[in-house]
Order: sequence, then structure tokens, then C-alpha cells
Amino acid sequence: MNLLNTSRDLLNIAIAASIVGFTVFICWSIFYFVMILRQAFFGIKEMRERLHKIDEVIKAFKEKIESSVSYLLLISEGMKKLVEVIKNISSKDKKEAGEDK
Repeated sequence: MNLLNTSRDLLNIAIAASIVGFTVFICWSIFYFVMILRQAFFGIKEMRERLHKIDEVIKAFKEKIESSVSYLLLISEGMKKLVEVIKNISSKDKKEAGEDK
């Protein structure tokens, strides 16, 4: 039993070896392509998490600014009232001081 009786047998063995080699190369390429896609997926997932955290920080900052603005409005109204009261008191004091003379 000789495997290589004719040149056609050698050709068939060469073709089979080429097909096996090509199959191994394709499997290896698919594996690395899948690994690249996996890393891209994890990178995108991590980026989404970071963007979500940044969005939360911006929302918290916005809420703090909005609450501060509402407090500033109340403080300014209080200051106006305080100035009016002091003005009324000082004008009364001047009138009383003028009447005493």
C-alpha cells in the first residue's frame, strides 16, 4: 500500500493540507476578530458608564444651582425688606431728632 502511486495522489495530499491550513487560518482570524469586537463592546460599555456618571454629576450640579438661585431670591427679598425697615427707622429717628430741637 503505497500512498503516492501517482502524481495525482500527491496533488490530493497537497490540496488537503492547503484546505486544513486555510481552515486553521480562517478559525484563527475569526477568533481574533471576535476578541476585537469583545474589547470594543467592553470599551463602549465602560464609556457609557462614565458618560452616565458625568450626566449624574451635571444633574446634581444643576439642581444645586437651581436651589441656590431660589435661596438667593429669598435672601434678596429679605434684604430689601431689611433695608426698608432700617430706612423707616432712620427716617423716624431723624424726624424725632428734628422735633426735639
